[in-house]
Amino acid sequence: MSASKQGPLKGVRVIELAGIGPGPFAAMLLADLGAEVIRVDRPSAVLPPESRDIGKAMGPGGSDTALDPRSTDFSNRGKRSIAVDLKSERGRQVVLRLVEQADVLLEGFRPGVTERLGLGPDDCAAVNPRLVYGRMTGWGQQGRLAHSAGHDIGYIATTGTLHAIGRAGGPPQVPMNLLGDFAGGSMYLVVGVLAALLEAKVSGQGQVVDAAIVDGTAHLSTFIHGFLAGGLWTDQRGVNMLDTGAPWYDVYETADGRHVAVGAIEPQFYAEFIRLLGIKDADDLPSQHDRSGWPVLRERFAEAFRTRTRDEWAEIFLPGDACVAPVLSLKEAAEHPYNTEREVFVEEGGHLQPAPAPRLSRTPGAIAGPPALPGEHTREVLERLGFTDVDELLAEGAVAQG
Repeated sequence: MSASKQGPLKGVRVIELAGIGPGPFAAMLLADLGAEVIRVDRPSAVLPPESRDIGKAMGPGGSDTALDPRSTDFSNRGKRSIAVDLKSERGRQVVLRLVEQADVLLEGFRPGVTERLGLGPDDCAAVNPRLVYGRMTGWGQQGRLAHSAGHDIGYIATTGTLHAIGRAGGPPQVPMNLLGDFAGGSMYLVVGVLAALLEAKVSGQGQVVDAAIVDGTAHLSTFIHGFLAGGLWTDQRGVNMLDTGAPWYDVYETADGRHVAVGAIEPQFYAEFIRLLGIKDADDLPSQHDRSGWPVLRERFAEAFRTRTRDEWAEIFLPGDACVAPVLSLKEAAEHPYNTEREVFVEEGGHLQPAPAPRLSRTPGAIAGPPALPGEHTREVLERLGFTDVDELLAEGAVAQG
């Protein structure tokens, strides 16, 4: 079966009203899968930021010679950017003219903002009834917190998932902003948009996709809630099978101060884990599911892992069925043989970055280009879409060219 690099969403046009975090990542995923994504930035974003200040804010990697951080904002890869003054009537009309020719619009403002701009769902449906209008928020469009500011950490705290992550006796552990912003937010927005696009092909009508991080994160915990309802999970962190409570589902320090991850749940995998770990008198170990014996198992496992380095253990366990893996840093992961063989990370524009996912056999996705800088494609995009008044729009300040 021959493969096309154009992606399964070729021909789908997405208008993204610029935001941060989960909205741009959702648009990136659609772009990776072949959609044409036009990002609408603010004219003020065309001016280059103070890279030095941003670098210092983000961490010790900042330096006096830092690149413009927008050039490595991979969530903007494969897009085209135009800069539009959404608060001007001419700018609003530009976006509505784009909407007429689009399949999807994505926005991540607080509830009511796009309505006040004259770009809400009803405004857009009036010019394009088939439009799928994707809304990305933390708290959703309704409720007492809908208009409150927030970030990933607060959203996952409110759903109960942050409480569940961490070791017994310790505080909740923050899983960066992967769980809320991107898993509970971006992915659910994309699922909703694709479902609505599919339905629109039948009905001829678009609809609003209300993707809230609290909804998505709670939905992600369905499996754990099933355990909780069945009496197989305790509403405390660090004491359950999958939260480091079990000694055979945890991380252990090795002789070189690094770590390995153990996930030997099933009895056949656990037996292989015990065999390869090489514990003396293994027959005298407590039973795997005897909770009273877990402290003994944890102590014996920790003692064994401290006898070799992380990479030595990796040689012993991989490939194999003991469910043990080395804990790699972000940079190490890009060089690991499995990841290089599968091309989990790819080089694009001189930068190594995660490859598009998931993979399709006939129309695989691809990175369509480097991150778009604000307003970089204003004239190009508008002229290609039939605008004949670009010079006038630029002169009025309704749009800006980067």
